[in-house]
Amino acid sequence: MCISNCKLNRIENNHGVHFLKKKQENLIVNESNKNDIIMLLGQPSTKSTFNNDLWIYIERKKTGTTIRSLGRKKIFVNNVLTLELDNNGLLVKKDFKNIDDMNKIKFDQNDTSVGFRKRTFVYDFVTNLIHKINDPLGTRKKKVSD
Repeated sequence: MCISNCKLNRIENNHGVHFLKKKQENLIVNESNKNDIIMLLGQPSTKSTFNNDLWIYIERKKTGTTIRSLGRKKIFVNNVLTLELDNNGLLVKKDFKNIDDMNKIKFDQNDTSVGFRKRTFVYDFVTNLIHKINDPLGTRKKKVSD
């Protein structure tokens, strides 16, 4: 007996540039330029301009896990490529990180204290707006505090 809707193959969700690790090997520092990069990888996921242009490309692949985990997705490919370009559009620096490199990154566990009050102007404004929507004529009894 065969169930037609079941699939034995692993289902993958892809995001970003496919085969980023293999494609980035074709980029050569101090030889490749913007046009070469765009032709090979397409437009970057993120662009940043400080002293030089910084282009960031990502590749992420997720797959469904076992039935015991209730269909949660597991990331099995997580690649990030950062390219730094000079003012002339020439590649001056290339940095590739894969999922293993990212797992080795240590994050500080200390909490940052908040230096401002939690109830900002926007919070007060939205709260006031919600009260006006719920009671447009202002006819509800106000609490008397004694």
